[in-house]
Amino acid sequence: MSRTLSTTPTQDGFRMPAEWGNHAGTWMIWPERPDNWRNGAKPAQIAFTQVATAIAAYEPVTMCVSPAQYLNARHALPVSVRLVEMTSNDSWIRDCGPSFVTNPNHEVRGVDWRFNAWGGLQEGLYSPWDQDDLVGEKVLEMERALRYAPPIVLEGGSIEVDGEGTLMVTMQCLLNKNRNPDLSKEAIEAALRDYLGVTKIIWLDQGVFNDETDGHEDNLARFVAPGRVVLTWTDDHEDPQYEISQDAFLRLSKAVDAHGRALEIIKIHQPGPLFMKGEEAAGVDIIDGTEPRTAGLRLAASYVNFYMCNGALIVPELDPGFDAHAASALKLACPNHDIVMVPAREILLGGGNIHCITQQQPMGFEA
Repeated sequence: MSRTLSTTPTQDGFRMPAEWGNHAGTWMIWPERPDNWRNGAKPAQIAFTQVATAIAAYEPVTMCVSPAQYLNARHALPVSVRLVEMTSNDSWIRDCGPSFVTNPNHEVRGVDWRFNAWGGLQEGLYSPWDQDDLVGEKVLEMERALRYAPPIVLEGGSIEVDGEGTLMVTMQCLLNKNRNPDLSKEAIEAALRDYLGVTKIIWLDQGVFNDETDGHEDNLARFVAPGRVVLTWTDDHEDPQYEISQDAFLRLSKAVDAHGRALEIIKIHQPGPLFMKGEEAAGVDIIDGTEPRTAGLRLAASYVNFYMCNGALIVPELDPGFDAHAASALKLACPNHDIVMVPAREILLGGGNIHCITQQQPMGFEA
């Protein structure tokens, strides 16, 4: 068992660095469950392979895979991608894996949040989730990293930091009764400060429309540099996303970061809107305890759900009508990064996107 500390990262001088900091590598989990990924997860496995291959051109990638899928994954993935056997319930390592924290001495530790499959028995997306709840601890064990174990339910996709003391979250997710019903907003803020090393929290209201994670931050707005935020957007006044993005824009326009800087906001027009097709829904098995997929479901599609690796943004390719626009806008936002578009509809059909299936392990950084 990874050694679990009784202190907090803030007490020990640790904080969560920005995603654009140097990475030691990226963690992923191989998809296989047929009640979430259509056609026995084969299309999703192709998409995950394309994402892993794109990232591996810039930094090391580790893919966690079940014993039953080990040979299949090894055949599909480049030899440069390291495989490790690990049992899990599904493939969302952003949410069930550890959030890494670092200190000025280049030490890396992990924060292993409690995980309840985005809502627990009443509103969660699948049951059981016991193996997913062990993923963070297993990763830290493999890396021989010290472990913090906060007494709260939280997913990595619900938090977004700038590495300089600022955190963005949504009220829809973090204040949802299906996560920590006994904790007040003030208690949740205290835990975020203790375990992420932040001093300023910017609360947005809702996440992307119809996002089954209850409005994760990483699908709505992201830091790409100190004082610079990208925000998913639509100009269609009739689209339910319009008011959500307008509200987020107003909140961000009035906010300052931990250093008192006003935020530069870059709008990234959403794809679509996109909907699940009948044949896509029909390919998903129906099993008790799992949220069913249905034809015509509005997909929570967003280009903001990209992954920042060493030297590149790995961006979901979702809609020929907006893909090029998104790439150009993200290049403007991140001029020092390559923009690598990867077909990602199959990941979206499973309920998330590229950022949701990746988790960065940072190098230590200088204060």
